Amino acid sequence: MAPFEALKMARERSLDLVEISPNAVPPVCKIQDYGKYLYEKDKSERAARKKQKVITIKEVKFSVTVDEHDYQTKKNQAVRFLGDGDKVKASLRFKGRQMAHRDLGYKIINRLIMDIGEAGAVEFMPRMEGTTLHAILAPAKKAEVQQPPAAPKVKAAAHSAVTPEAPTA
Repeated sequence: MAPFEALKMARERSLDLVEISPNAVPPVCKIQDYGKYLYEKDKSERAARKKQKVITIKEVKFSVTVDEHDYQTKKNQAVRFLGDGDKVKASLRFKGRQMAHRDLGYKIINRLIMDIGEAGAVEFMPRMEGTTLHAILAPAKKAEVQQPPAAPKVKAAAHSAVTPEAPTA
């Protein structure tokens, strides 16, 4: 209907003409109370925000001369952070002449990536920024983690289907 007619109908009912989807062809409008529309819209946005998971980035710092026990402790921290659903930034700072041995830093970060394995996925491969080498690891997807437990259920269902039933006459 024409916008003028819709406005006239809305005024007769002492309501407002509210544009619901302006991108549609033709634009979709509704005759309703504008205050009520804003309230409903705000309420749905609040509900959507409540369901969101805020992902924070936790940092685990290494040095080129990291000892084995320190490395294991920091690796375990990274695995715990990934298990909690947080991203992990593994950073390694080079000091002084250590810059000449960047390959040692890459070995440490790549070892961490290999040791973490299925607990996390690499979001950004190791790269240098100034004197710092860093990589970002994201937690593993939960859908991938839930698939292995589903496999035994399928086997159990297949096993029960193989058992013979009593013949019916």
